[in-house]
Amino acid sequence: MYNKVEICGVNTAKLKVLSNEEKLSLLRKAKEGDREAREKLISGNLRLVLSVIQSFQNRGENPDDLFQVGCIGLIKAVDNFDMNLDVKFSTYAVPMILGEVRRYLRDNNMVRVSRSLRDLAYKALQAKEKLSVSLSREPTIEEIAKEIEEKPQSVTNALDAIVDPISLYDPVYSDSGDSIYVLDQISDTGCNDDVWLNNIAISEAIKKLGERERRILLLRFYSGKTQTEVSEEIGISQAQVSRLEKHALDKIKKQM
Repeated sequence: MYNKVEICGVNTAKLKVLSNEEKLSLLRKAKEGDREAREKLISGNLRLVLSVIQSFQNRGENPDDLFQVGCIGLIKAVDNFDMNLDVKFSTYAVPMILGEVRRYLRDNNMVRVSRSLRDLAYKALQAKEKLSVSLSREPTIEEIAKEIEEKPQSVTNALDAIVDPISLYDPVYSDSGDSIYVLDQISDTGCNDDVWLNNIAISEAIKKLGERERRILLLRFYSGKTQTEVSEEIGISQAQVSRLEKHALDKIKKQM
């Protein structure tokens, strides 16, 4: 779908590419209110939008929708670009397009994040884009937090909350048609087949105990009571509790 010739009625094979001189000329005219120059500038940078949405091709999203959203980011870049900055238009536009697409994906995500946390994350992303230009490098969390007057931990939590979830069936490696998926890299040593079978065997063995023995084990190992507390609750001596407990555990071991 992402390699098709036409997206949103636009023939991507015929998209025009502007030179830097043409971009600067059109930007100056657009800033002076020339709407035709603005339209030409937008049309001449649609290939930039196309290249950005390529990175989202494994999300299962409709490319036409992403292209339209990316165009919104491009339009914002055209309208907000400061020609006094010593930076190329494409360098400024790509983060704007990318940010718009990511916002669209987050807002349409099934995993819901609170409005306040999402707003903080967007504020942090905007500060990140601004600082990236002024510092000519990727800003640190501390620098972003200082820019928006928030705690670094709050910024980290907000940005983590809006990270797009991945599917367990997303490929992480592919070689000669044989893919390794996220699911293949996940293991749980605390809940494997042996543990599962042992739990079933223990449950079945407990069912074969007498009512008093079951109650003693329940109070001792599930409620965490001492033998003395169990003896007081059941009404027998602590020595009897100890003997019945040992007898019940021996029976379970034999069943296992």
